[in-house]
Amino acid sequence: MSEHIAQVSEISWADFEKVLLVAGTVTRVEPFPEARKPAWKVWADFGPYGERKTSAQIAALYSPESLIGRQIVGVINFPEKQIGPFRSQFLLTGFHTEHGVVITAIERSVPNGARLA
Repeated sequence: MSEHIAQVSEISWADFEKVLLVAGTVTRVEPFPEARKPAWKVWADFGPYGERKTSAQIAALYSPESLIGRQIVGVINFPEKQIGPFRSQFLLTGFHTEHGVVITAIERSVPNGARLA
């Protein structure tokens, strides 16, 4: 067991409620050769929030075919971010590992746009 415990600063429930974490379904994936690290351009349908796109550094573990139709969790209320020639409109959530980023999985289907509770 590690003796090191990460320091965590507490946030209020109101802080958490500001983060719009919602379910979406991946509709399209394209190569992003201009990215500095291997990445895909990913489009997802967030139901009432519409279709949004992002650049995601998930190419090490996921092929485009494995992503199409898959439900993901995205943060959709960050400001848009310019990534090279591409404008990212949401953050695809996941966990960094030594093998690459593992995307946050949804255990069973939920409506697109459903908010994480």
